[in-house]
Amino acid sequence: MTNPQFGWVIQPSARDAAGAKTLMDDNFRFIERIRGDFSSIWVEDHFQWDDRPVMECWTALSMLAAKYTDLTIGALVLGQSYRNPALTAKMMATLHWLTGGRLIAGIGAGWKEDEYVSYDWPYPSAKVRIEQLEETVEIIRAMWTGSPASYEGKHYSIKDAYCEPRPDPPPPLLIGGGGERFTLRVVAKHADWMNVGLCDATIYARKLEALRGHCEQVGRDYESIVKTYFGFVSLTPEGREPEPRGDLHVVSGNPVKVIDELGSFIELGVEHFILRFVDFPDMRGLTLFLEEVMPKL
Repeated sequence: MTNPQFGWVIQPSARDAAGAKTLMDDNFRFIERIRGDFSSIWVEDHFQWDDRPVMECWTALSMLAAKYTDLTIGALVLGQSYRNPALTAKMMATLHWLTGGRLIAGIGAGWKEDEYVSYDWPYPSAKVRIEQLEETVEIIRAMWTGSPASYEGKHYSIKDAYCEPRPDPPPPLLIGGGGERFTLRVVAKHADWMNVGLCDATIYARKLEALRGHCEQVGRDYESIVKTYFGFVSLTPEGREPEPRGDLHVVSGNPVKVIDELGSFIELGVEHFILRFVDFPDMRGLTLFLEEVMPKL
């Protein structure tokens, strides 16, 4: 059994323009409530959800890092193809340096096709995007450890690229995604932290078994990778059922049920929960979690 830590994923979008006026104030209220109990805050990396107002990840993350100097910060997760890999390495190194080492460097292959189309980025197959992810990670590692760094890949390359000051020590590199054949192999080879989310414990256990198999194949210590879970939580005293969210799993119920479900993830080895409460901006679910769930976990 692990002694888990907890992170809060800010609400990055408002339902309409009127909601955008209070969006950050609502997020600030939540962050103030979790300080001292949660150890991290996270921002998703998306640009559009139809016409809803949406914050850009790195801009929001930089502001939050300056405002909340007692919390670790992380992207959940940067889309590798949204920014040049060398620029991504430099951005991560700079924010880690400016914050005194408080960044968890989250990155993934990217999946939201409408953003690629609207913003005029190529959207290749999943296999190619995962190849690009691996090259991006290799470039990031090269720039963090060598100066200058050069790399020649199938999709990306750099030549005599400087990343000064280099992060020392570097931030933990979190790779998000649960693809069992390809993504989790990249995790096994390169990640310090892994993240799979929005699934139940049975599916999560299957992902971990796939990861363990890849670790054995590439000679990586499975236990050296920090296991994290991203989850939506619906928590009420009476255990009211949440609104369906398509095929996304929601951890839901009364405190006893939520303790039991999160406990099943802890038994699997989860060390860091990254959560969003579906009743946001209402704080009743969060308050119930802090008072009745966290002490039992």
